[in-house]
Amino acid sequence: MPWIRKRYHILPSLEKCLLSISPRQIDRRFHPHKRKLRRRIYGRTKPGRWLKHQIPLRLDKWNIHQPGYVEVDLVSHSGNSATGEFLYSLNVTDIHTGWVDTRAVRGKGQRGIVAALDEIRKALPFPLYGIDSDNGSEFINAHLWRYCKKHQIQFTRGRPYKKDDNAHIEQKNWTHVRRLLGWERYESLAALKALNELYASDLRLMMNLFQPSVKLTHKVRVGSKLRRRYDKPQTPLDRLWKHQHGNGHKVQALRQQRETLNPFELAQSVEYQLEQIWRLAQPLRRPSSEQTNKRRKAKR
Repeated sequence: MPWIRKRYHILPSLEKCLLSISPRQIDRRFHPHKRKLRRRIYGRTKPGRWLKHQIPLRLDKWNIHQPGYVEVDLVSHSGNSATGEFLYSLNVTDIHTGWVDTRAVRGKGQRGIVAALDEIRKALPFPLYGIDSDNGSEFINAHLWRYCKKHQIQFTRGRPYKKDDNAHIEQKNWTHVRRLLGWERYESLAALKALNELYASDLRLMMNLFQPSVKLTHKVRVGSKLRRRYDKPQTPLDRLWKHQHGNGHKVQALRQQRETLNPFELAQSVEYQLEQIWRLAQPLRRPSSEQTNKRRKAKR
């Protein structure tokens, strides 16, 4: 609303309606305009077999009061077929501030994942102290283990087949990747370049500088009901500035950059880039006759 007041003239009655509308009512109003995502392909996570005894399980809940402890995950862009080489989005979200950085990689190669994570680490406006991942082989490997040891980064993992252990990153996988790109297949170098240009610039600025979110502060049990209490909506940048954590020079530069940006123009730029990326999606692959016969036998 502060940005709308600066750039548009709106009536007090309209402003009152915008401030009083509920999230559920917003969903109803935008329902006819939302992009339909019909085919949902579930994760391609393959468990890593090595180093599990060296990477400890994180069994307690996050109880931290400073940025730098993040959850990481991969989002596949395989379409309806996991054959061949296709793109993934490496998503990193900070637990304390909600700051999100993403990079696209081709394949699940361990060296490529480490290189993308290193690029994100250097771009973060705060030091990286710890990462928490699932049990996929793209994370549970010697390359990432040595990288964390070299940079003194705490490395933990969630329990197998327990997505609630990585609830923060699972939520951002939807809001920052899947809701924008859907379940289409991307495999070309052009798509890789376009995705990284979007992730590293306009989308990063839009989500971290202008998109507020709430954080769960505590839970209260009233009889048989569990009521959740949240703090006031803040952007990840505001949380960084409020608590005076992170790299002061980077945070100050981001605050100055926000004053020069128009969020509405930024949103239009994101939409334009997404339209160009959607055109790079590969057509759905038809299953071969051999695969069809196997499915028929399995059903019998």
